[in-house]
Amino acid sequence: MDKGMRALLAEFLGAFVLLFLGGLSILSSGGDLIVIAFGFGLALLAGLYAFGEVSGGHFNPAVSLGAYLDKRIDSTTMVKYWVAQLAGFVVAGLGLLLASDQDAVAGTATVASIDVGSALLLEIILTAVFVGVILAVTKSQQYQGTVFAAISLTLVGIHLASAHLTGASVNPGRTLGSAIIGNEYADIWVYIVGPMLGAAIGWVMYRLVTAGEFVDAPE
Repeated sequence: MDKGMRALLAEFLGAFVLLFLGGLSILSSGGDLIVIAFGFGLALLAGLYAFGEVSGGHFNPAVSLGAYLDKRIDSTTMVKYWVAQLAGFVVAGLGLLLASDQDAVAGTATVASIDVGSALLLEIILTAVFVGVILAVTKSQQYQGTVFAAISLTLVGIHLASAHLTGASVNPGRTLGSAIIGNEYADIWVYIVGPMLGAAIGWVMYRLVTAGEFVDAPE
């Protein structure tokens, strides 16, 4: 298998791990926010350690968009990553279906408990933060030893902040995986448009603050 196919397989498997383990944490948590937040954060950490070195560990169309905007991948690679990620999320949804039922999978979907406008704004802001962190720590030489932890803990923080408000998607593929298998499409456009806009804003923030360059921290 050539390098490109290995990268696509890594994105597929990473997406699968993220939603399957994260989704199981929802099903087993009884709605406990701490369990859900760390379920998704640790699922991402597992995917990053297992597959991140092969593909860059995006596991998220919004992250791939940020990488494209920063010229770390080309448009063809981005689209291929999107396909692989979505496939992984859908298969993860099927795995959750086999472990439970369609109503349970629908319960793992990202559905807002607040008004649509507020949900959209939160998804934009939180994705901007998430993508900004990813672009920064994966470029910096100072944080190499803590890159995976920084990314995963940021996702934990995002879930603690908004899981009970928006479902804490920040990932269109994760939302679509649960929606397609659970047949739950309520306000789904929010979770596609919001994260993709957020990714673009996160990239702009990253470029404005760093200009794409990192220097040694001040003494």
